[in-house]
Amino acid sequence: MYVDESGDPGNNILQTRYFCLSAIVVHESEWRQFIERLVYFRRTMRGVYGLPLRSELHAVEMIRKNKFGIAKHSRLAILRNYLDELAKMNTISVTNIVVDKQGKPSDYDVFSSAWRTLFQRFENTLTHGNFPGGYKRSFGTVYTDATSGKKLTQLVRKMSVYNPVPNRYGGGFRNMPIHRVIEDPSERDSQTSLGIQSCDVCAYFLHQKLDPNAYIKKKSARNYFNRLDPVLNKNASLANPQGIVML
Repeated sequence: MYVDESGDPGNNILQTRYFCLSAIVVHESEWRQFIERLVYFRRTMRGVYGLPLRSELHAVEMIRKNKFGIAKHSRLAILRNYLDELAKMNTISVTNIVVDKQGKPSDYDVFSSAWRTLFQRFENTLTHGNFPGGYKRSFGTVYTDATSGKKLTQLVRKMSVYNPVPNRYGGGFRNMPIHRVIEDPSERDSQTSLGIQSCDVCAYFLHQKLDPNAYIKKKSARNYFNRLDPVLNKNASLANPQGIVML
């Protein structure tokens, strides 16, 4: 599972109201094909738009900055094409978590709440085989960018021992430690990880769906996230038609 975020994990809603996580799950047997398709996509974008093959594709910078000498509307088109490319991959599943910080108490831990929920959904996905191909006997590892740090490792280790899950019917909790997620999360430099860059684009447009900036509104790109519909993990939340877990 590759993961990236969009929005600020602090409690200050003046900066960002939403904190979003997007995660791409791909089975090990499909991993090489996944990477090869991303490389082929980058080659296509180089041919069509002049996007450097080995450059980091970071959605926020692609919109805010004059990147690679490519016109802004073309940079948005590259991101749109990226979403469309991911949507065609029937071997991946995209899980999405959103924390709406408005109305939360001052001591609410945005970061831990979002990540804890994501790890629980990943555990559920592995246990029940709720991703393409099934693979119900699989275990999973997690790859993040290099900004998550020690706090995330501590969280995963704690969940492997103590993970209180609310009872579905009635009050109280059950301790259900995660067993399918193995090892500590591995940090990756997003500049060299196509998986992390893919999650970055997903998370960016998830955030823009909820709170679009002026340019995204102007270009009617607020609903670009919906282009991912074929690969969204809709089992993550039955309360949301796209499976987005809202906290």
